[in-house]
Amino acid sequence: MKENKYIRFLIFLIANFSALAIGAWLMNEGPRTDWYLSLNKAPWTPAGWVFGVAWTTIMVLFAIYMTKVSFQYEFLNKKVLILYIDQWILNVSWNYIFFNQHLTKLGLVVIALLWLLIGYLTFEYVKKVKWYTLFILPYLIWMTIATSLNAYIVLNN
Repeated sequence: MKENKYIRFLIFLIANFSALAIGAWLMNEGPRTDWYLSLNKAPWTPAGWVFGVAWTTIMVLFAIYMTKVSFQYEFLNKKVLILYIDQWILNVSWNYIFFNQHLTKLGLVVIALLWLLIGYLTFEYVKKVKWYTLFILPYLIWMTIATSLNAYIVLNN
């Protein structure tokens, strides 16, 4: 049983870091482009290095959380799988929409949907995973910050 837990964790970890890698590739130097650098950004925008640290931490913790959720149901539970895949797609696509295509309003819609989905994942399973909910809270908090940063750009540019 322990091996199965580690295998599930590894699957989620690989999927999470694949999302980060694909998202980074799709944004095509986004945060370093003249377009992004010239935007009027929120005063609370973190330094660039914070994003890497935050996302790395979030994806490790989210893998732990999803591993726990997966043990509350059969491993490929349809609802859990659909929610996870939707989260993955929204997370990856935002990079392309916002940074590559410069569609800040559509990016805001996508990131707001992602925020809602992470909120749903947080509260839908709290009774089943109990204190493991702490592992998804950084993701929800970060999505709140990220959504506010995108909204600021939409409203001030």
